[in-house]
Amino acid sequence: MIKFKLNGKDVEVNLDPSSRLLDVLRNHFNLTGPKEGCGEGECGACAVLVDGRIIHSCCFPLANVADKEVTTIEGFSETKRYQALADAMLEEGGSQCGICTPGMMIAAESLLTQNPKPTDEEIRIGISGNLCRCTGYNMIVKAIQKASKKGDGLW
Repeated sequence: MIKFKLNGKDVEVNLDPSSRLLDVLRNHFNLTGPKEGCGEGECGACAVLVDGRIIHSCCFPLANVADKEVTTIEGFSETKRYQALADAMLEEGGSQCGICTPGMMIAAESLLTQNPKPTDEEIRIGISGNLCRCTGYNMIVKAIQKASKKGDGLW
């Protein structure tokens, strides 16, 4: 039995400890925000937070979340910080097709938690593990910068 906290709630599962966290989140908990893009930890579509640190859930074994806290985009979306980021993404056109958006939002949350006032270069480094095919990143960088300013004090 593996026990952990998922989006603020205590959960436990009796599954193969080597199962990918991504599969457990999607198939057992019906959390479809994290997506499988590459399946190799390269694209960031599967990004979640484990104890506040960004990880690629497609190559992270379930056993590694025992007694830890996992936050998916679904859990993060219930916060004021998410709303500040979502508003900025909307205003700056930082989300187009939406495939990368959940992982990009998780990456932005991770970055802003560690560095509430990042430079453009620090933002580019902070989101570098997330691939986006639509925006060219400039609008995402502007959105994160805007969220940092408008959400001053949230991070």
